[in-house]
Amino acid sequence: MDSQIRVSMFDDKIEVVSPGGLPFGITENEYLSGKLSVLRNRNLANVFYRLGFFEIFGTGITRIKQVYSEALIKPSFEVSENAIQIVLPVYEESTNLTLDEKVVYKLLSRNMLKSMSEIAPYISFGKSKTTKLLKDMEQKGVIAIEGKGKGTKYRIK
Repeated sequence: MDSQIRVSMFDDKIEVVSPGGLPFGITENEYLSGKLSVLRNRNLANVFYRLGFFEIFGTGITRIKQVYSEALIKPSFEVSENAIQIVLPVYEESTNLTLDEKVVYKLLSRNMLKSMSEIAPYISFGKSKTTKLLKDMEQKGVIAIEGKGKGTKYRIK
């Protein structure tokens, strides 16, 4: 099977799918922790190294995790037998959000409006506290509120 790396760009994320799974002899834990790296194409890596696109081989996952350490939404890594998928969300750092606001924020989407009934089952706060948190986040300019009453919906700006 001759597959190519696929990079898909969306408004809220970039998805990279690398066919072939992990190189022989490396575990998923070793790969995701950045403790071990195995080059698939030494010649290609050498060209990019000489062009200055990276400094050291095998530091990508570690560097991604470091860059996103303060981000609200973290990248995801999915390793299967035949592919590795990495999803890099748009980097958003909102240190002005409280811990409770961050919990609610992580349930919202930039592209899809969500109602209170779609948010409430996933958080431990009551409806009145959640509503207050959402209004506070709107005042901070982080989310948009659309509609009124039972038709009120929320999304990330």
